[in-house]
Amino acid sequence: MHKRYLVTGGAGFIGSHLIDSLLQAGAEVVCIDAFHDYYDPSRKRANVGRHLVHDRYRLVEADIRDAGRMRSLVAEHRPEVIVHLAARAGVRASIQEPYLYQEVNVGGTLNLLEAARCAGVKKFINASSSSVYGENPKIPFAETDALLCPTSPYAASKLSAEALVHVYARQYGFTAASLRFFTVYGPRQRPDMAISKFSSLMLRGKPIEIYGDGTARRDFTYVEDIVRGIRLAADVEFCGHQLFNLGCAEPVKLTELVDELERALAIKAERLYGPTQPGDVPLTYSDISKARRILGYVPQVSLRQGLQRFARSLSDQAQLHSLPPQSLPLAFEPAQMAL
Repeated sequence: MHKRYLVTGGAGFIGSHLIDSLLQAGAEVVCIDAFHDYYDPSRKRANVGRHLVHDRYRLVEADIRDAGRMRSLVAEHRPEVIVHLAARAGVRASIQEPYLYQEVNVGGTLNLLEAARCAGVKKFINASSSSVYGENPKIPFAETDALLCPTSPYAASKLSAEALVHVYARQYGFTAASLRFFTVYGPRQRPDMAISKFSSLMLRGKPIEIYGDGTARRDFTYVEDIVRGIRLAADVEFCGHQLFNLGCAEPVKLTELVDELERALAIKAERLYGPTQPGDVPLTYSDISKARRILGYVPQVSLRQGLQRFARSLSDQAQLHSLPPQSLPLAFEPAQMAL
């Protein structure tokens, strides 16, 4: 592989896994990340430590809200593909800070699209979210569903970003995809996500709180499957702007998730139940037939397998943090254990 990729948000959870895969395949990668403090930035510093040893990798600390910087970076590096992952994430947090989510997720996407237009970039991959479906009455959720019912500023910002990508692809002739990710999990996951939060509490012998009665279902998708989908979208030829669901297509109740997490960690959870949170939806369920047909996307990791891998990663990282400083990998910056 000789492609040059520009990846925004490349120090984060999904981005760092994607860059692992791209570097392994021989690609050149420019990573843009602002290292903002939505969660401990040292976790992201640890993520990029594994990449800094590669001569085909460059890390740039920059904010996608800086339109001039985005134009100059894209013009300088002339990537063949932009993978735009950078965003403010989190449904509940977006209700508290709606303006910030608009600035980053919509304004930042517009800045990247303008930069791509000016530099003549031919392919633009936009990370969207299953949240755009909101309380969609049709099950499973398909890209052709006309009635989208977002329930949070985060979801609305992702839907707006999709619309901008569509306009730019139509007006300026580049190929684009908006990938609707369904509840991604795995090693390096954000600490505020359910699997990370539950694991941390269980390992410390503390009770976990399940919002609602535990019957809400989520289409949990392992990060390696998401990375595979992103790379397929970057490599496969198609026309215009396409929407693709990337999920596992097997929604699981939250109570069943905890059952599987207990098995993976070999720990029994003390369960508490609290009220449903603002912006939450009762179900996410992906119809992946379009991604399967056009991209050849087929999820390969079951929830049980994925949670077992996640549990092993916690054990491996705990062992890493027990090593003396001189034994740590080059450019590794210690972070809190990614639970």
